[in-house]
Amino acid sequence: MSFRSTLYVLFAALLLVSIVSSMAGQAGHADVPIAETADQIEPLAVGESAPRFIVETVDGQPYDFDPQKLERPVVLLTFRGGWCPYCNMYLSEMRNVIPTIRELGVDVLFLSGDRSELLFESLKQETQEDIDGLGYTILSDADVQAATALGIAFRASEQTINRRHEQGEDIEGSSMQKHGVLPVPAVFAIDQHGVIQFVFTNADYKIRLPADQLLAAAREIAAAD
Repeated sequence: MSFRSTLYVLFAALLLVSIVSSMAGQAGHADVPIAETADQIEPLAVGESAPRFIVETVDGQPYDFDPQKLERPVVLLTFRGGWCPYCNMYLSEMRNVIPTIRELGVDVLFLSGDRSELLFESLKQETQEDIDGLGYTILSDADVQAATALGIAFRASEQTINRRHEQGEDIEGSSMQKHGVLPVPAVFAIDQHGVIQFVFTNADYKIRLPADQLLAAAREIAAAD
């Protein structure tokens, strides 16, 4: 092989590595195995590019979240499902800050582990009333595509799944029933360029980001753009 041919081969190899690395970055943590427990998750960090993923709307239609095509900064809030009392309380608490966040020019997306037709039905009636008309978007991540890409998916214990069944809760088709997987409740604040500027996760599902801190994170990404 001539010297010039060798250079061509080396250049092609470097180009291929670069392309693969770029694609891996765009995919978030899609290549990382789902964590065995909540405290073993590896969430995406501040400064990393947000991943692209496809979830479902309330009507069961695909919703393509593409961080390269954002028109406004976005706050992503993930929760386990309407069957979770702590998720209900947290969603109700958000009514105090979501209108202000929207006024800042920041979109708010809720990602639920429930299948699309349960996004509202599974929530407590008072929670539905609290968040009605707030201008948020609630989406189904029952296939855990978003949770996996964000690095917050973990395997639910059989005890947790069995307890939900024993209590008569409808988890059929949810991420927990379909895949045995749950998302760790999390908040990701993403600027208009698709870069993550704030992350909150806690393996203890009872601990959530306070509303005032969520608002502060939203103010930062709004000001940055």
